[in-house]
Order: sequence, then structure tokens, then C-alpha cells
Amino acid sequence: MLYDNVPGEFINVNKPDILIIEGLNVLPNRPATKRWQRHSYVSDFFYFLIFVDADEKNIKIGTFRDFLKMKSTAFREEKSYFNKYSYLSDEEAVNVATSLWEKINYVNLIEKILPTRQRANLILRKSENHSVNQISLRNYKIYLWILFLSLCNQKVLIYRHFLKIF
Repeated sequence: MLYDNVPGEFINVNKPDILIIEGLNVLPNRPATKRWQRHSYVSDFFYFLIFVDADEKNIKIGTFRDFLKMKSTAFREEKSYFNKYSYLSDEEAVNVATSLWEKINYVNLIEKILPTRQRANLILRKSENHSVNQISLRNYKIYLWILFLSLCNQKVLIYRHFLKIF
């Protein structure tokens, strides 16, 4: 498990049918600026934007669970950026996970991730067991989606800007 940016490494993607790009900076929260001052963001070049959402409590539990699981798996790889955590006791790992949550992950969630939700075309809301329990679709080819959902016998409510599926 190497860190995200590996100097000198590139991946060539040749005409995929679907390309999924995930990351903290994909859906930046745009500052209010005049049109001529606007910066381009990588998401400006994407056709469809998806935001996967969950309750904060579930995100925190998942972060802790993943950290403890990776402590005995991916963190063991010598080249792993996180290798230093593989030698911690479970109690130390919980303390480190708590510190990382409070100082980094929670701050990123509140300041950088949640404010970008509004930019997505589709918001998938996940429950405790990771199943999708709510889908919000911005007015995006909405008639095709309504037709599709009605064929699937889904309950559909239409709000001003979003289609909600339960």
C-alpha cells in the first residue's frame, strides 16, 4: 500500500468506457468569485459526479475498523507509507486512530469533504451495513431515470432540484 503520489509513476488510460476518479480534491468547494476570476477544477471536465455519503458516526466507525484491519495486513508491507503503524498494540492503534480522526480525518470531513456534496450529480447515502439506503439525483436526464426507476418498482419523490429514491 503505497501513498497516493508516487514520483515518476504514471498510468495511461486509453479510451475506457467508464473511468472512476476518486479523491479528496476531485469535487472542490468553489469559492464565490467573479466569473472571470474562476479557476478550473479537474471535476469541470467530468461528465457525471457522484458523492458517497454516510452518517458521521458510521464514517468514524469505518475509519477505525479499517485502520485496525490494515494494521495487520497492508501496513505490514515494508514499502507501505503506513508501515510504522503495523507494530502498534491494539490499544496503541486505537489511540493513534483516535488522534488521526480528531486531527485529520474529522477536520477534512467537515472542512473539505462535506461542503463538496452540493456539487455532485448523484448522492449515494450509505447505511451502517454499507448498503445504499438513499439516492439523490440532481435534475440530470431525469425523465430517463424516472422511467428506469418506475420499471424497477422504486418509490420516487421529486423535489425541486433532486430526485429522491427510497
